[in-house]
Amino acid sequence: MKIGILSRKSNLYSTSRLVEAARARGHQAEVIDTLRCYMNITSAQPTIHFKGAPLDTYDAVIPRIGASITFYGAAVVRQLEMMGVFCVNDSVAITRGRDKLRSLQLLSKKGIGLPITGFAHSLDEIQDLIKMVGGPPLVIKFLEGTQGIGVILVETSKAARSVLEAFFGLKVNIMVQEYIKEAGGADIRCFVVGGKVVAAMKRQAESPEEFRSNLHRGGIATPVEITEEERTMAIRAAHIIGLNVAGIDIVRSHRGPLIMEVNASPGLEGIEKTTGVDVAGAIIQFVEKGVK
Repeated sequence: MKIGILSRKSNLYSTSRLVEAARARGHQAEVIDTLRCYMNITSAQPTIHFKGAPLDTYDAVIPRIGASITFYGAAVVRQLEMMGVFCVNDSVAITRGRDKLRSLQLLSKKGIGLPITGFAHSLDEIQDLIKMVGGPPLVIKFLEGTQGIGVILVETSKAARSVLEAFFGLKVNIMVQEYIKEAGGADIRCFVVGGKVVAAMKRQAESPEEFRSNLHRGGIATPVEITEEERTMAIRAAHIIGLNVAGIDIVRSHRGPLIMEVNASPGLEGIEKTTGVDVAGAIIQFVEKGVK
């Protein structure tokens, strides 16, 4: 089987592990730079080209679409879908997962546990928005942020108003979320592949002053045993967004587990090194079943 990995860089850990895992199982694997792809959109025979040659010989594609190229990356995946190529995550699911607000709205509709989240456009509604999420301390998030970037904890109403006014003035889309104090700066990353949680790790903020647990922000990862409720919640969340491969971030609160975020291109390095699970191999096995 010939597998393409859509990725900007072949030397990234996640990309190189997927290539290694595919080749270990006897497949041909190649890295395709997403931004070097270009498309011929016709009603009869849509095609996609890469470095002057058509991409029409792949049995499957594993998208690794970065946040900065979501629009173009989703278009490339969509074109491959039109050509009948099996894509591990489809274009609609990728754009759903990348839009924090949309993904939370979809999960809310299905009754998935979430932190109280507010969204507004007008400066006149700031005070009521703050009250809506339970007042300070609260978390302000960029809708397009990743890896903990654009996530701010504010501890007073005055500070929250100042930050919100600044972001509204800059025309930045943000949402306001309740702060789950009892989580203690920790969350759980569940890695879902093909409707199963194949690995899970607990991420802990490096210090009491830092509430973000992202490994890119210095968070410390350890293996964790998740409950059946958490397992079911992670699987349901991935299914609702439409993702076959997803990183589901959960916090433990006084009212039970809550979904913080759904990641359509979760990194493999932290989860594999922390748990020792061959997550890349699990993804390749899912590809084999999907193509068959």
